[in-house]
Amino acid sequence: MKAAVIVFPGSNCDRDLAVALRAAGADVRMVWHKDATLPAGVDLVAVPGGFSFGDYLRCGAIAAQSPVSRAIVGHAERGGYVLGICNGFQVLTETRLLPGALMRNAGLRFVCRTVGLRVATSDSAFTRAYAPGAVIGLPIAHHDGNYVADTGTLAMLQAEDRIAFTYTGNPNGSQADIAGVLSANRRVLGMMPHPERAVEAAQGGTDGVPLFAGLISALALA
Repeated sequence: MKAAVIVFPGSNCDRDLAVALRAAGADVRMVWHKDATLPAGVDLVAVPGGFSFGDYLRCGAIAAQSPVSRAIVGHAERGGYVLGICNGFQVLTETRLLPGALMRNAGLRFVCRTVGLRVATSDSAFTRAYAPGAVIGLPIAHHDGNYVADTGTLAMLQAEDRIAFTYTGNPNGSQADIAGVLSANRRVLGMMPHPERAVEAAQGGTDGVPLFAGLISALALA
């Protein structure tokens, strides 16, 4: 299974994400944001956390205009898998691959700690290895993680079972406690918490392992 990890100026979780994917069995290539095409045969595109372009204008807004972002959109439109974490989630909302937006945290403070998450659905390649309703712990590190969407979009996400994770103790004011959402075809996931920072015991927990293991297993069978 081949994965591409995107690198923007200001990305700081790209290597962590590559390590987590390789540990799960993926063949990983790093792709610079100015590349207009993805490596041949890529199954998964992973957009990491960080502060792409210094978070100027809006978080993820400038990154969404990079040449590689057009390739990511094309990959998703062809049915490819895409995972966006933290700043990557912000990029995916800016490209409109996912609905809603990530705004300033309700407390207007940067939040960096491990939080509780509830697995809202196991009906996706990303969440299949978790039990529905399971509570896990993953780190967050963001200033703009407050997920917002209009009433109709929230109702659609709930009706279509597209909310992947919710916070057990909302750290940022996100509507409906949303921590991660899926695309309509369930092949694109955006989430604020960092599963790649919870894949080794030395990191304080391994609750991120099932996400990567389940994803790689699902893609190997596809």
